[in-house]
Amino acid sequence: MSQALYRKYRSKSLDEIVGQDHITGILKRAIANGKIAHAYLLTGPRGVGKTSIARILAHEINNLPYTDDSTNLDIIEIDAASNNSVEDIRDLREKTRIAPVAAAKKVYIIDEVHMLSKAAFNALLKTLEEPPEHVVFILATTDSDKLPATIISRVQRFNFRSISEVDAIRHLTVIAKKEKISISEDAIALIAAHGRGSFRDSINLLDQLQSLTDGTIERDAVESILGLAEHDTIQALLDAYDQGNIAEIVSLLDEADARGIPAHVIAEQLIRTIRQAIASTPHYLPLLDRLLDVTRSAWPHVKLLTALAELVPSLTVETIPTTAKPQPVVKQKPADKPAIVPKETLKPVTEPVVAKSPVKPKPAQSIIIDDTVWNAFLAELKSKEHNGVVAILGGCNYASDGTTLTIYAGRKFNKTKLDKDIADLSGALAAIGVDAEIVVAAGQKPPKDSETATIVAMMGGGEEINA
Repeated sequence: MSQALYRKYRSKSLDEIVGQDHITGILKRAIANGKIAHAYLLTGPRGVGKTSIARILAHEINNLPYTDDSTNLDIIEIDAASNNSVEDIRDLREKTRIAPVAAAKKVYIIDEVHMLSKAAFNALLKTLEEPPEHVVFILATTDSDKLPATIISRVQRFNFRSISEVDAIRHLTVIAKKEKISISEDAIALIAAHGRGSFRDSINLLDQLQSLTDGTIERDAVESILGLAEHDTIQALLDAYDQGNIAEIVSLLDEADARGIPAHVIAEQLIRTIRQAIASTPHYLPLLDRLLDVTRSAWPHVKLLTALAELVPSLTVETIPTTAKPQPVVKQKPADKPAIVPKETLKPVTEPVVAKSPVKPKPAQSIIIDDTVWNAFLAELKSKEHNGVVAILGGCNYASDGTTLTIYAGRKFNKTKLDKDIADLSGALAAIGVDAEIVVAAGQKPPKDSETATIVAMMGGGEEINA
């Protein structure tokens, strides 16, 4: 029966411990100087070496060699998850009075000590406060916040760190070479990242992957076994976000959902990818902030979609870049659409009250304001975060006589709002290279010919619909 890699490569001495030099250095000096504390507390995340150091320390205190198979009557391990009653601790207290069988110290390792009951902690407290000279306690826990302050104050505490990805990659590479596992650097880096600072989790994953293929283990194999989206999918999502391509974003997310990849997993992959390149892509910072809310949402798929669909400022309605400036000055009239509409046809059935932009010289040339210019106008407003105005303008009609842009606001409320923002409207129009006066009119856009206008007036008003 083969031995699990994490057990096979478990450290056997303080010198072999990786990533916890701030702890092993102190302990080695204390042992060398014979300054052994009566109680130690080892705290930190899982899989970083707490239990290994507890066992190594117990053996080195007694100057004993340590292996996984080592057994010693004077080194006692207790799992507090299953031995957490006050009776268990009282029994332990009675046994501490018995001198060691062969070693210098009797060492009690209590793992997951935070699982002890309140009464059990109270029973342990007296022993920790005045332990027999021949007894050393080593307490280990992943949740030190659950320990009473009275316990913490009576021990030497050592806080373990999560293993850095650099240390994890280096350690995994050494193990892969010793085990003759062919694996790419990208795959090892992904394993280290997914280990989240835990050596044990990372090594277990490597152990699982070694039987996956007879060839080289590549990144895509790791992504598959972890249930992750492919790296190309994550990059495609970011590209679609940059381009403002909502249809592509929806398609990619639907494809990932069909493959059974949870939204929170995709969000975490996006966060990691963005973090690695944030210095060169600072425009992702707002997206990064929104992605953090995905895992906390009751509807993570919807939250992920809205996070990606809220496009970067440089991308706007209909995915028109704000940098694309229209060609504003055109004297010729298109064959199918007049460039200059006679002023009498612009006059609505009811005379509108208009608000005009600040007085400025009339443009010297006629200007065509068509759908391309209008969309660029909306895009410029949105880039300046005038989202309320853009929402109103989205339901408005417009007309141009070559020197004036008339906006038909429809409802009186819309006209009042646009009148207040006339300076912003004029500024946005000028920013896209169009020099025209803006007039905001109440009501709907009038028909183009006088005959239709007369019919509309007889019917009590209305709006012309182009088929």
